[in-house]
Amino acid sequence: MKRREFLKSTTLMSAAMLFPNYLLSAEARERNAQRFPPSLPHTVDGDVKVFHLQIDIIQHEVVPGFKFHTLAFNRQIPGPEIRVHQGDKVRVIFKNNTELNHTIHWHGLHVPWRMDGVPYVTQLPVMPGQEFVYEFVAEPYGTHFYHCHWGTLLHMQSGMYGSFIVENDQDPIREKFPYEREYTLIYSAHDSNFIRNELNAMLERMKERIILMKSGRFDKKRFAVFNSKEEFERAVEGGYLPPYVISRRSRADLPQPNWFTVNGKSYPMTPNIYIKSGELIRVRLINAGQLEHYLHLHGHDFWLVADDGLPVPQPWQMNTMRLSPGKTADIIIEGKNRGIWTFHDHDTSRVTNNGLYPGGNLLALVYEDLPPEETELNMMARKMGLTNLPNVALDE
Repeated sequence: MKRREFLKSTTLMSAAMLFPNYLLSAEARERNAQRFPPSLPHTVDGDVKVFHLQIDIIQHEVVPGFKFHTLAFNRQIPGPEIRVHQGDKVRVIFKNNTELNHTIHWHGLHVPWRMDGVPYVTQLPVMPGQEFVYEFVAEPYGTHFYHCHWGTLLHMQSGMYGSFIVENDQDPIREKFPYEREYTLIYSAHDSNFIRNELNAMLERMKERIILMKSGRFDKKRFAVFNSKEEFERAVEGGYLPPYVISRRSRADLPQPNWFTVNGKSYPMTPNIYIKSGELIRVRLINAGQLEHYLHLHGHDFWLVADDGLPVPQPWQMNTMRLSPGKTADIIIEGKNRGIWTFHDHDTSRVTNNGLYPGGNLLALVYEDLPPEETELNMMARKMGLTNLPNVALDE
């Protein structure tokens, strides 16, 4: 390489360290903070904390260049994070702005049964344009989440979920592991074709039902709802055809996810987890989707400290953990091995974007005190215009 070319490439490399898109820059870390669910603000009515949630249909961008129409709490995926203290009185005013039915289930929380959000078991569904008020006391301590319990096969993978954190000033986990900051990661899987087709079908079906209701021609049978099992049996004996007889959906018709997300984004738009040497961080993991994930952290073991929000009596170390649908787990990571480390699903079919590797559930643990010179690339890479690690790779 000529001296002029060497000086030029060296200057570009050094300048790259100052560019806003450089991984360790203040601008990059600020943008990264936007990839975690924001806390939902609240007002106070006497001794009650009042939150507002609504459902809308939005167009969501999973990665640059790919969007799909979906459902969302407060127009974001995941929905905003609700944070309260153990024992707080909570009121959530829920507004349905869509043409579909919805409810909210408070997953892992010990709410009164009429507040549990299961349609036709604890409440009637919240119909288009309606509101429903959920009231409960925040119990128990730990990492939980909320999600829609109507049309769950569609609605949860459409993005209708959010974290619900119950804190305690006497945090048993912080007492054992004095962590300085924490992160929330919500995992899900999405079949964009299923979402599009099913969402359109449900919207058409609801339009028909609303027209029939307005004309007084819609009854329990049309809604496929009965007062008892015996009433249902009598209806079948009288010639009623249940929906599962009319529509024989096969397993091939069920969702086959082609997008896998962390906090609503797929790699390379997934969030980074930042840490410093000697620091302890707490990471709250929530599986709001339908698939299992096998989460593996490179270069470290981590401590499993909570399972389904419950502190583990004897935390233990691992570097790969199984996160089943509906599970939450809290881990503590110790800053003991400076570098940039992958944290990913070891089922690599979940590390794809529309079938292409790498993508999906892939993110990085990044040490903030990593010297920039450790990320420099060799001369050949700089000829390609690459200056430092990590790079964004879209096709290996």
